[in-house]
Amino acid sequence: MKVNKIYYGIGFGAIAGILDIIPMIIQKLSWDANLSAFSMWVVIGFVLSVTDFKLKGVLKGVTVSLLILLPSAILIGRQEPFSLIPIIGMTLILGSLLGFFVERFGNGKNCTTYGTRCTT
Repeated sequence: MKVNKIYYGIGFGAIAGILDIIPMIIQKLSWDANLSAFSMWVVIGFVLSVTDFKLKGVLKGVTVSLLILLPSAILIGRQEPFSLIPIIGMTLILGSLLGFFVERFGNGKNCTTYGTRCTT
């Protein structure tokens, strides 16, 4: 495992976190909710970079992000079930993008085409 892939995972996770909290800031949600969402994406980026699921990047990103969201979604759904719709929507979009970018850029310079297996 190259350390670069971990850096890419954390970096792209931070970008996904920023994209996720922009609408939350506009809605004036609490800072603990913003920090929770941001940190979730950083953790997802890290986990994507260190796991070796035999899935394509997009599917791996969706799977990991939904699994990490699950405990929070149970708590959120109990309090505000309708708020789960945009949360799951953003998780599907950002999770797939994050999985794509971590796979694409985190595998090193020998990977030139999406979907190719690289040995670095």
